[in-house]
Amino acid sequence: MLKQMIVYLGLSVLVLANLSTDELKNACAEDNASACYAYGLPLITGDNAKVQDIKEEGMSYMRKACLLDEYRGCDEMGKNYYKNENYIIARTYLKKSCERGVKFACESMGTVYRDGHSVRPDDVKSREFYEKACDLNSGDACYNVAIIYLGGFGVEKSRTKEKAFYKKSCDAGLKAGCNKFIELDNEDRGIETGILATIKAWFQ
Repeated sequence: MLKQMIVYLGLSVLVLANLSTDELKNACAEDNASACYAYGLPLITGDNAKVQDIKEEGMSYMRKACLLDEYRGCDEMGKNYYKNENYIIARTYLKKSCERGVKFACESMGTVYRDGHSVRPDDVKSREFYEKACDLNSGDACYNVAIIYLGGFGVEKSRTKEKAFYKKSCDAGLKAGCNKFIELDNEDRGIETGILATIKAWFQ
């Protein structure tokens, strides 16, 4: 009966939400990728993620979901390997996730190449991944690109581009990006800020 229902409805999100854990597990055993993902996700999140045996079981279901082309399972695999600092395996998943437009994956790949996590540091690749994450509205990634142009890491130093990426960082909601953009913008306008401006104001 369960199998007929799944086949008939294509395991929609609504159907998945109404299936018990046992039904999801059975559907996964029949190679339904979405069911594998739905069953495994609670096992690798929240308090369950703190229990190694439970998390490992959840990861096995994510792995199966990924192998069955449920890309959310692949995304979770990359995220977990990255957080566990298993960068060699994480890179395989993160690269593919980034290609599909997953912000966390692009940003993580930027950090992998910036810091040389199990790979030769590469400023150019780092910037490329950070820029893609920035385009996906990651404030931290935009800020990191600004720092790259500030320091000239793999690129020519550019105050204009540095400022532009601080602005993007700010637009994405990162307060530090807003502060740096305002600081540079005030300098460009000849407006003094900071402690020196405060001291001068006392004597005016």
